[in-house]
Amino acid sequence: MITIGLTTWSEHHALLHGQERPVRLDEYAAYFPTVEVDTFFYGIPQSTTIQKWQAHVPAGFQFIIKAHQALTLHPGQELDTIQLQERFKQFESAAQLLLAAQQLKTVLCQFPPSFNATKQNINYLKYFRKQLLALPLTLEFRNKSWYVPHILSSLVRFCQEEKYTLAAVDEPTQSIGSIPFYPVMTTPDLLLLRLHGRNQQGWLKAGKDWRKKRTLYRYNHDELYDFKQTIITMQKQVKEVCIIFNNNSGGDAADNALELKRLLGVSFESLGPLPPEQLDLF
Repeated sequence: MITIGLTTWSEHHALLHGQERPVRLDEYAAYFPTVEVDTFFYGIPQSTTIQKWQAHVPAGFQFIIKAHQALTLHPGQELDTIQLQERFKQFESAAQLLLAAQQLKTVLCQFPPSFNATKQNINYLKYFRKQLLALPLTLEFRNKSWYVPHILSSLVRFCQEEKYTLAAVDEPTQSIGSIPFYPVMTTPDLLLLRLHGRNQQGWLKAGKDWRKKRTLYRYNHDELYDFKQTIITMQKQVKEVCIIFNNNSGGDAADNALELKRLLGVSFESLGPLPPEQLDLF
């Protein structure tokens, strides 16, 4: 099975034929069967918020939720042991609402560039998995040390043993704070591809407007065709290949995702109804 989605649902004006307003979740769900949301990263949402999301999507729609930043040890989010365990419990409780409805595809555990390949951090990943045993987890690193040759094979075995999906990430790779594109099966149910774009200069952009530059990139036809070949190969090894486009800065993600869908010749079941089109009478 191949599924395709985007990060967030509100930003993709291409789905509204260019209308400059936020895309509603029900409108988004008419095109894609899954979405990645970072709400959990900044704060664990109330159950009423999650239930509201569920009310606006078909039963088969699935969410990818990003682990809370304190759990993935982002700077400025330091907690003591008791506080950390409580945050894990709060996160799992919220995620269970989606899991119970079979609407949780995976939890994206995105660690910061400071999280490098050390024994201490490996031990933390073991601890992390024990805190969320019931949840499907996907690892995404932002430090190249995990992908050096003498570490990489051990990382793959570790992910297989601990039941972590290892995300295959497409992004600029000229800095220590980025990783190479490396699709590999570590769990039988899922391979997650996250496509951030290849904006080399924007990836390292500093300053208050860095978010507008970092993922400013539009994949061309040849690049998407290369992804197609990778996806077809990996599809033979895993139950589902899910592709998430995160090249949002210039509004390119939806167009790229729909083009890849056409290249792959796939259709998605259980989508929501398309909104009625207004007839152009003149």
